Amino acid sequence: MDLPQRTGITVIPTGAALGADVAGFDLAKPLDAAAFRAIEAAWHGHLVLRFRGQQLDDPGLLAFARRFGDLDRAPVHAVGDTDVDPYPEITVMSNIKVDGKPIGNLGHYEAEWHTDMSYNEKTPIGSLLYALEVPPAGGDTGFSNLYRAFETLPGELKRAIIGKSCKHDSSRTSVGDLRKGFKDVADPREAPGAVHPIVRTHPATRRNALFLGRRRNAYIVGLPLAESEDLLNRLWAHASKPEFAWYQQWKVGDLILWDNRCAMHRRDAFDPASRRLMHRTQIQGDRPFFDPATLAA
Repeated sequence: MDLPQRTGITVIPTGAALGADVAGFDLAKPLDAAAFRAIEAAWHGHLVLRFRGQQLDDPGLLAFARRFGDLDRAPVHAVGDTDVDPYPEITVMSNIKVDGKPIGNLGHYEAEWHTDMSYNEKTPIGSLLYALEVPPAGGDTGFSNLYRAFETLPGELKRAIIGKSCKHDSSRTSVGDLRKGFKDVADPREAPGAVHPIVRTHPATRRNALFLGRRRNAYIVGLPLAESEDLLNRLWAHASKPEFAWYQQWKVGDLILWDNRCAMHRRDAFDPASRRLMHRTQIQGDRPFFDPATLAA
């Protein structure tokens, strides 16, 4: 469908539980207010937007991302950052090594389902990932619609989580690497990280979504550990069902924008002999919340 206000932009839904292609706009050019409002509305409606065939340098990527808000600095990773970084808001996601040293993070491994930086008190509202080099196979990115995951929960499971909060482990990355400066923990109750409601209200759409973060070392506050583990296992088994997901098969020049408040994502592994280079940036958010008034009477 065409976006409103004669923007010249077309939105084409994927036909899956989430995601849409946005065509008709060169993101390297200035974005007027009407076009931005239309893109933002499509983002809220589809959770994940794909812009294909873009030619963006780092300043161009940051300029587009800043239309949505202030940007986070790149988080602490298992791989050390360089001493001088001209674009501290950009995280390099890559398996490429120069002189035996990785230039980016996460390598070629599978990244399990997760929500970006859910372990912080304030979590990003969205993330942007731009493809500079892609492998011939593998490395696809999956996205899951957590609105639908919440709305389709069995009644007893939905009742079991309303009003409860979960602690989100900050010690490990989405591929399981221990972050620099953190100690390993065996008991999820002792893991560091922020505590957030399991059901999260989106401030713009007023819809409720599951907010799971990542499975490892998660803990539902106030429950015996065994009960927490059982409840989290049931939630994750439901939220990771294929009917809630859509997978992005990358091409050079693809830019993906996703809503971190209502979608989680994962990545397939790929051949370590292939090269994959992505630049990611994140839009600052605020503390997740749940508004009981959004529940139907």
